Amino acid sequence: MEVPLNASWKQLLQAEFEKPYFEKLMTFILVEYTHNRCYPPKELIFSALNNCNFEDIKVVILGQDPYHGLGQANGLCFSVNDGISFPPSLVNIFKELEADLTIPIAISGNLERWAKQGILMLNATLTVREGEAGSHQNKGWEEFTDAIIKKINDEKEGVIFLLWGGFAKKKGAYINKEKHHVLESGHPSPLSANRGLWFGNKHFSQVNALLKKKGLKRIEW
Repeated sequence: MEVPLNASWKQLLQAEFEKPYFEKLMTFILVEYTHNRCYPPKELIFSALNNCNFEDIKVVILGQDPYHGLGQANGLCFSVNDGISFPPSLVNIFKELEADLTIPIAISGNLERWAKQGILMLNATLTVREGEAGSHQNKGWEEFTDAIIKKINDEKEGVIFLLWGGFAKKKGAYINKEKHHVLESGHPSPLSANRGLWFGNKHFSQVNALLKKKGLKRIEW
């Protein structure tokens, strides 16, 4: 299976493509997409990378699984396609954004506009079978996305990592906090948010304050 990646990432991750786990993963994906309805659409599997070049990364948001409902997932964590109702986590993201920066809740849940400004919106697992959360976990995606995080950790400096919830904190546990900025909070899901672990984290204003301090353009959330 050809990996439809832009030149920036393709060169950087070439060694991963040649490893046995990745070849096995691509075979699994090919079979899954042939025999089942899976998300995101095949051409959008690598959207997180293709919408944010390695050299442009300012911020990394880590998610877990793509949405598994019809037409939702577009390859960016927490993001949905235009015209799709907002899942609960995304509703809470927009609520916190409104409270933090007085930005009105968006009309579209498509967060491609964030990715284009240097936010890598990376799920740990890049695909899922329809209606079956976690169905593509432990097939190789986690190793691949760990390799991406390691590249960013090792080869860049001053990247802002947003780790929302226990899973993201665990996946980002080895990020060098001397080199990078790590902001942690509860997950925006209703379960976590309603327990007071999400609202009030002010991560969006903190990101912009850090970028301003470094002389970089702030994110237009």
